[in-house]
Amino acid sequence: MTKRSWITPSWLILLLDLACSIVGISVAFLLRLNFNLEDFNRYPIQGIVLVVVSVNLLLSLIFRTYTGIIRYTSIEDIGRISCLGLISAAIYYYVGITSLHYSSINMFPLSVIAINFFINTFCLLSYRLFVKWAFHYYGRYGNINKTKAVIYSAGHSGLMVRRAINEDVAGNIRIVGFLDDKLTRSGKRLEGLLIYNTSRAALEKLVKQDKIALVILAEESMEPDVLNSLVDNCIALNIKVQKVLPVSKWISTGWNPSKLQDIKIEDLLDRSVININNEQVNSETKGKAILVTGAAGSIGSELVKQLVKAGPSVVVLCDKAESPLHELELEMGDVAPDIAVVPFIANICDRIRMQQLFEVYEPAIVYHVAAYKHVPMMEKNPSIAVLNNVLGTKILAELSVEFGVEKFVMVSTDKAVNPTNVMGASKRIAEIFTQSYSNHVNKQYKKSGPVYGVPPTRFITTRFGNVLGSNGSVIPRFKQQLEKGGPITVTHPDITRYFMTIPEACQLVLEAGAMGQGGEIFVFDMGEPVKIVELAKKMIRMSGREPGKDIQVVYTGLRPGEKLYEELLNNAENTISTYHEKIMIARVREYDFVEVKDKIEHLIASAHKHYLTPTVALMKQLVPEFISKNSAYEQLDKDKIKL
Repeated sequence: MTKRSWITPSWLILLLDLACSIVGISVAFLLRLNFNLEDFNRYPIQGIVLVVVSVNLLLSLIFRTYTGIIRYTSIEDIGRISCLGLISAAIYYYVGITSLHYSSINMFPLSVIAINFFINTFCLLSYRLFVKWAFHYYGRYGNINKTKAVIYSAGHSGLMVRRAINEDVAGNIRIVGFLDDKLTRSGKRLEGLLIYNTSRAALEKLVKQDKIALVILAEESMEPDVLNSLVDNCIALNIKVQKVLPVSKWISTGWNPSKLQDIKIEDLLDRSVININNEQVNSETKGKAILVTGAAGSIGSELVKQLVKAGPSVVVLCDKAESPLHELELEMGDVAPDIAVVPFIANICDRIRMQQLFEVYEPAIVYHVAAYKHVPMMEKNPSIAVLNNVLGTKILAELSVEFGVEKFVMVSTDKAVNPTNVMGASKRIAEIFTQSYSNHVNKQYKKSGPVYGVPPTRFITTRFGNVLGSNGSVIPRFKQQLEKGGPITVTHPDITRYFMTIPEACQLVLEAGAMGQGGEIFVFDMGEPVKIVELAKKMIRMSGREPGKDIQVVYTGLRPGEKLYEELLNNAENTISTYHEKIMIARVREYDFVEVKDKIEHLIASAHKHYLTPTVALMKQLVPEFISKNSAYEQLDKDKIKL
C-alpha cells in the first residue's frame, strides 16, 4: 500500500499568494500615506486591486511559485519569488506612468512600489518558512520516542547526512549534535547544533544531558586508531555505532534507514590505506595474458577484480570449484565486459590439463594462489597437503619455464616461517622449490646464453598473515556462534594473529609481481598482532552483549599444528628494504636445486602412496625448522633428537 502524507494543494497556495499581494499593496499605500484614509480613498482602489491580482496571477502561472512543496522550500523557490516581485514592480511602474495620461493620479507611486516589493516578498516567504520550520520542529521534537544521535564529522559529509535525516519525517532518528576530532571545530556550532570532541568525557556528557544512544559515522574513511578509540568509548557507554554508506551511493535515490549499517569488526581491524604504484602494476600487466590459479577463492577472486582494471588481453581463471568459478565469471562479465575472461576448470596437480592451459592461452604472468590452507585439516591429511601445495606448485613452475612465462608470483603464508604444522611446512617446501629452481634456471641461462633472446621466468613469493573475511577464517566463525547465542570458542587465551584485508593482500601480490626481479620472498609490515580472545570479546560487546555474562568465551585448547604466535621471518633471516616502506625482502638460506629436486620427488612419491608418517618425516628432512606442535607427529621430532 502506498503511504500518503498531507501536501498543501497548489490552488490553496495560489490563493494565499494572491491574498498576500492584496495585503501587501494595501499596507504599502497606508504606510506611504501615514494611514490617512481620506487620501487613500482618492486612489482607484478597485482598479489597483484588479491590476495587482491580475499581474500576480499571471506571474505566478509563469514562474509556478505555487507548485513547490512548502515544507521543502529552497533557495530556488526564494529566487523565483524574488523575480516575481521585481517583475511585478516593473509592471506597476509602467501602469502608474500610463495612468497619468488618463487621470491626475498615479495609480502606483514609486515609493508605494518599493514598499510593496519588500512587504509582498516578506509575506510570501514568511508563511512558507514558517510552515517549513513547523514541519522540522514536529519532525525533531514531535516524536519523543526518536533515537537521539550525534554525527561524527562536522564537515560536508556530516552536514549532508544531518539534512537527509532531518528531511525524513517518518524516520526514527533525531540528531542532537556533531562529533569531530579536529580541535579547531570543537565547541563551535553547525546549523545550530554544538560540535563536541570525541573524548570519553564528551560522550559521557552527551549520554547524561541528551540521552544519546547512537553515533553515526559520516566519514567514508577514518584512521583505524581514531575509529577504534571512538568505538571503544561508545561500547563502554552502551552507545550504538553505525556508519553511513558513501553519500555518492544514496544522494540520487534519497535517504532511508537502510543507508545506515552496523560497524563490523573488520572495520576496526582495517589499516591505513596502502599507496601502491599502480602505474608500474598496470605497465606490467596491460595487454598481457594472465593466469590466476585458485581464482574462485577469496584471495584469487579479489586479485582477478584488481587485475582486470589494468586492461590485460585475457585472464584465465583456473580453479576446480565449479560453482564459485561460474559466479566469478558472471561477475566479471558485469564488471569488465571488455576483458576476455576464461573459466578453466582444472586441478593444478593434473600436469596434462595444466599443460593444455599453457599451450592454448600462453600466459605471460602467473599468479599462483591455489593452495590448501586449513591447518587442522592438512594435519590430518598430510599427503594431500604435499600433492596440492608442493606438487601443484612444482608443475606450474616447470610449465612456466617451459612456455616462457615472464613472471611467476606465488602466494605463501606466514605459517611457512618456523612451521609447526603440515600446512605451513608444505608451503615452505613450495617456497624452497621455486627459489632453488629460479636460481638453477638463471645459472643455466647465464651458462648457455640467451635462447632466442628470451630471459628466464622470474619467480617471486609473497608472505602475509590472515586475511579478514576469507573462507574459514576466525571472524565468520565467531559471527555464526554469536547468532546462535554463543558460546564463542577460542583455542587459547594467549593466541595472537596478524590480520589484513583481502584487497590489501592482493595489492601486495600485485606490487610484488611488479617490483620483483626474481628469487625474492616479499614480506609485509603486518602491523601489530591481534589477541584473538580480545577480538572475541570486542565482537560480543559490539553486538550489545557482555562477555562472560550474556555470551561465554570457552577455551578449547590448541588445535593440531596450531601455534600461539605467527611469524613473518625465520630467526636466521633478515630483511632488506624496498621503495615501499611496508614491503620488505626476506634474506633466506639458498638451497642446491639438484639436492632439493631429488628430496621433493621422493616426498611426492611418498605422498602419492598416501603414506602419512613417512611423508611428514620427509618434510622434516627438507625443512629442519619444522617442529610439530600439539600434533601426532611430535614423536618424529623426539626420535630425531635421540638420533
